[in-house]
Amino acid sequence: MTLEEKLGQLNLPVGGDITTGEAGSSDIAVSIKAGKVGGLFNLKSAEKIREIQRVAVEESRLKIPLLFGMDVIHGYETLFPIPLGLSSTWDMKLIEQSARIAAIEASADGINWTFSPMVDVSRDPRWGRVSEGNGEDPYLGAKIAKAMIQGYQGDDLTLANTIMACVKHFALYGAPEAGRDYNSVDMSRQRMFNEYFLPYQAAVEAGVGSVMTSFNDIDGIPASGNKWLMTDLLRDQWGFDGFVVTDYTAINEMIAHGMGDLQQVSALALNAGVDMDMVGEGFLTTLAKSLEEGKITKKQIDVAVKRMLIAKFRLGLFDDPYKYADPERSKNEIFNAEHRAIARNIAAQSLVLLKNEGDILPLQKKGTIALIGPMADNRENMAGTWSVAGRFAESVSLKDGLEKALGDQANIILARGANVVPDAEYEARVSIFGKPTYRDERSEDLLIKEAVAAANKSDVVLMAMGESAEMSGEAASRSDIEMPENQRKLMQALLDTGKPVVLVLFTGRPLAIKWESENVPAILNVWFAGSEAGDAIADVLFGDVNPSGKLTATFPQNVGQVPIFYNQKNTGRPLPDGEWFQKFRSNYLDVSNDPLYPFGYGLSYTQFEYGDIQISNKSLEGDRKLEVSIQIKNTGERDGLEVVQLYIRDLVASITRPVKELKGFEKVPLKAGETKTVKFELTKENLKFYNFDIDFVFEPGEFDIMVGPNSRDLKTARIEWK
Repeated sequence: MTLEEKLGQLNLPVGGDITTGEAGSSDIAVSIKAGKVGGLFNLKSAEKIREIQRVAVEESRLKIPLLFGMDVIHGYETLFPIPLGLSSTWDMKLIEQSARIAAIEASADGINWTFSPMVDVSRDPRWGRVSEGNGEDPYLGAKIAKAMIQGYQGDDLTLANTIMACVKHFALYGAPEAGRDYNSVDMSRQRMFNEYFLPYQAAVEAGVGSVMTSFNDIDGIPASGNKWLMTDLLRDQWGFDGFVVTDYTAINEMIAHGMGDLQQVSALALNAGVDMDMVGEGFLTTLAKSLEEGKITKKQIDVAVKRMLIAKFRLGLFDDPYKYADPERSKNEIFNAEHRAIARNIAAQSLVLLKNEGDILPLQKKGTIALIGPMADNRENMAGTWSVAGRFAESVSLKDGLEKALGDQANIILARGANVVPDAEYEARVSIFGKPTYRDERSEDLLIKEAVAAANKSDVVLMAMGESAEMSGEAASRSDIEMPENQRKLMQALLDTGKPVVLVLFTGRPLAIKWESENVPAILNVWFAGSEAGDAIADVLFGDVNPSGKLTATFPQNVGQVPIFYNQKNTGRPLPDGEWFQKFRSNYLDVSNDPLYPFGYGLSYTQFEYGDIQISNKSLEGDRKLEVSIQIKNTGERDGLEVVQLYIRDLVASITRPVKELKGFEKVPLKAGETKTVKFELTKENLKFYNFDIDFVFEPGEFDIMVGPNSRDLKTARIEWK
């Protein structure tokens, strides 16, 4: 290979604007023929990809096949709930199934590489990309990372219906200062290892094929130029053997970080252990000069190229470069009835019932229902953020779903009632990527008057409110995470009618909905549930599916509590349990320390009763196993699913430890009146942590073992492990 051809293998341009029939004569084709491209991303359709791949393997000198990547984040054309919603199922089989279907569909359309899963732990709902992750807990995040990678990659990457996964964003991207996207991240090494790194490490252990760098700096060095992160930790300590790709222009952005010009930052990235440059072309245009000047070595370039070629061998592209571009597969295996039915089931499992005062839900299929709000009839926004391949116009809106569920059994009166936000310029910023909000230019008072008239003619009011799809996601941080003022004004007017009211809450993040929680009798959090959202929401509203979703991120009372998360550490002056305020204690003057809704929380249409914890031994030594069991009874009249959660607390250690840590969970089906015993097993490995010297250690002592339906309402037993 010539030096130029080697650097070409490290170059990843975007190819989304190529049109079928012109691919061979496009500007990108010229670069491919010259060996200057290693892969393309966000190019859609088997025909286009086949045509471009033909140029690479038939018209370039070396005939090396290309990688074709895409942001297949929560489904391809069949869209599942946003990742935060998927995580709320607490069901690893369903999550793996969603990734498996995404891989089948994407691979049928020519894609062989996805920029997923995103496993960034986040405790700050102001950050828009909390919607794209799995919430605030590293243990749960690690389980989901493994499930997603298994779904994408399967057991054999050479199969035509598997694709290579890319875990992102390495690392710590979910902890930006002020919750503002792309912002600086600053934390201790102990916090990195104990609270943020586990999902990335789990992805490596699961055999993920690639890793994407994050935009933020770490210890003062941007991730894409951070050798400690990309080589010392990722490769030498964790044993990662795939390739590292930057995020979009992340190498170039190190210039703004103050790390030098394009040549300097490109050399910095290669020296750090980055193998592929996404879009920026710094590798392609500057590494030859850096090699000549001795700032990098030929061996470093060869190692990076070798990693890229190995990835293509692992995918079987050298045996059959066209294996992923089969037009016949794409006709039958994408957005089909089977996949949509599975998406509907998964979406229903992701919904979280936050409040149900007076058992308003489930609704009866009769009478007249007023459906009011800016999200009542908006197919395009059901997909949520990062859904680039979705068929938005074919998604099922809430109105669609209700009409199908009701048939001629009940009437629906539709009214908009409010725009998503009162400010037209603000709304324009979130009406992007093919997801219009259909702003109504009539006055706020007129919209409310129309909605109240609809409510007065109804037996029950469904308020479809909250965020639009692109109010969360990349570059969608919010400083105010309460409901928009105009929507709250509408809510008050509807409550004033005296009609039973249900809030169907659309959101891509935890919101500060204290007012709504205090005033609205029933709240169903539906996230953005994907292609089949409307049907899935209707399934739960009418009781055809009993809600079982549980929060994976804490809902604050107000934004001033942020960051708020369940696995916090105690201060030296903790507020006593049950107290609201004490002077000279760690608390606020104006609000309690409590979250609005805690991590792991979610209601059902039935009730579950927890017995006392049973433990196999109160005192253990060495490598013995602790068996923990608890009886759960469904005391209600409906069958249901309950997520039983196990937490531990290390009471005395060499460094401060969290007040709770999730260490196990099981989603248990229980018929009405049925009792089951749920069992967990703990070993010393579950009790280890990274100490001050970043050694992964077990320290003997006392531990609290806690089991319950969420991180707040727990039964506790104490053990000693010597």
